[in-house]
Order: sequence, then structure tokens, then C-alpha cells
Amino acid sequence: MKKTVTTLADGRELIYYDTRDDLVRTAVDPRPLTPVVSRSEIRYDELTGDRVAVASHRQARTYHPPADACPLCPARDGRESEVPEESYEVVVFENRFPSLSGGVGRCEVVCFTDDHTDSFADLTEERAALVLDAWTDRTAALAALPGVEQVYCFENRGAEIGVTLPHAHGQIYAFPYVTPRTAAMRRRADEHRAATGRNLFDDVVARERADGERVVLETEHWIAFVPYAAHWPYEVHLHPKRRVPDLLALDAAARTECAQVYLELLRRFDRIFGPDEPPTPYIAAWHQAPFTDERREDFGLHLELFTVRRASGKLKFLAGTESGMGAFMNDIRPEDAARRLREVASA
Repeated sequence: MKKTVTTLADGRELIYYDTRDDLVRTAVDPRPLTPVVSRSEIRYDELTGDRVAVASHRQARTYHPPADACPLCPARDGRESEVPEESYEVVVFENRFPSLSGGVGRCEVVCFTDDHTDSFADLTEERAALVLDAWTDRTAALAALPGVEQVYCFENRGAEIGVTLPHAHGQIYAFPYVTPRTAAMRRRADEHRAATGRNLFDDVVARERADGERVVLETEHWIAFVPYAAHWPYEVHLHPKRRVPDLLALDAAARTECAQVYLELLRRFDRIFGPDEPPTPYIAAWHQAPFTDERREDFGLHLELFTVRRASGKLKFLAGTESGMGAFMNDIRPEDAARRLREVASA
């Protein structure tokens, strides 16, 4: 992997990741941009213990631009873009409209391809592996920033999820606190360790392997399964068989196989509802151990992949129980979801 670091016209960092060492990235951002003025504020909810980021500057962010004005496409044919080069493989840059900024974290955009019409599932294994390298590199860099406690790599796909730029991309958030979901998993892991003397993540993976009914696919280094108490209609958790706390700790064999397994899962998601259905909207979320946690080796890196589509033409909306009380109701048995995801395996 070759990494080239430069800046955009307003001073934001821009990083190219390439598979070829002979590629030279020297294009200059010609846009007359003024420096970004954004200041996020973290507020504390005393009733729940949650932290909420207030970022009013995001109201002005780019919203559903036409294809010929996509800011994530390369800058060619007179197009103004966040990426000054005429082509690229994988690129990362600071978000111009970040949720976290001004000394309270950082937000970055990750573009997976310069092709406006491709999705992550369309990538080659080589390109998917390069994205994994970029996620890993940025995890290390962001974890080293002052005040950062947790690094979160994720992708939102589809208008149903709320995506405002259809070009294939994801994001990386460097949180100045431990997020509620991660904090809950840490508490449960501690309770499980105290009660059994064993690791919670190891026991969950072992149980799913032994049961088998909810396993979607299994390889030498990875296992993917629908969780026993899935929140979403179609939800898959992907774990390395050798528990590690973060992407940096994956060994070479697991990293190589990760790209293959991840692409297979995404392609199966697009087949769930049949060939005539539009691409499946999803959220793909990498859970990594907080970097400030003394017990971080007890945490298990894993991917959670899920969709809000529950049937052809039907979405699962977060209604009163989910949004108001955090009490999820699932319309599909996890065992049936796993069976369907096995049925749509690649030929």
C-alpha cells in the first residue's frame, strides 16, 4: 500500500491509498474555499448518562446533489470535487461538515472507488483489502490524537438509511468518549467474566458455532451469524475466530480472508429480496475496543451488518417502542433470516 498525504484548499487533510507504488498524487485543490469554521459541542444527558453532539453547522451540508456535481467523484471534466485527482483508488479526507470537531473528536470520509455507480459489493477483493488497510491505518492515526477514546469505522448505504451522497463511501468517527453501545458491551463482558471466569465474546461465538442454526457462513478465520436476539430484520455479526480488540490486531491471514468474507456478505444482502428489488439499504459497523480501556484485550472486534428493509417494498421504522423506550421488536425470526442468507450464497 502507498499512502500520500496532502491538504485541500481549506486546510483539511486528504490521504490517498493506492495499491501501486508508482502512482504519484500531486493535484492541487483549485477551489476558493475558506477555512472550515465548525465547532461541535458535547452535552451530557443527566437522566441516561448519554452524550449528545450538537453540531448546528451541519445544516448547510451537501444534500442529494446531481450526479454531475457529486463532491466524491474525482475532479475531471471541469468538476469541482473534494478529490483533486482525475482518478483514485481509495481516498480519505476530513469531513467539511463534521459531527465531531474543534477538539472534541474528528470525522473523516472514506471513498471506496472513483466510480460513481459502483457499490462496495462491486469492488474487487484487492480493492476491498485496500479499504481494510485504510480503515486500519486511520484507526491507528486517530487513536493517537489527544482526547480520542474510540474509533468507529462504518458505512451507511441507501436513501432509506438517510444517505445524502449516493457515491460509495463510508465514514470514520474518532469519539472523545466511549459510545453507549460499546459501554453496554463492556459492562456485559465484565459481568460475564465475574460470573463465569470466561470471555463473553468467545462464549457467544462458541455457542453459535455449536448451535449452527443461525450461522450464515464460516471460513478458516471468520464466522458470520445472525445473533440470537437480533434487533433488525436481517442482521449479521462477523467475528474473527481468534479474538482481537481492533483492526490493528488482525494477523495477515485473517486480513486477507476478511475482504473475501465481507464482500460475500454484502453480495448476499443484495440478493435477499430477489433480483427485481433495488439494492438493499444497510449499515455496516465495525466495533473496536476503546483505546483508553485497561481491559481492552477482553473486547472482541466484530462487524455488525444490518438492513432496515424487512420485506419487498417494506421498511422497519423505529416506532414508539424502539425510539421511545429502546425496546426492539423484530418481525423476522433470526433463524429464518439466517436460512435466507444461506440460500442466497454466491454460485
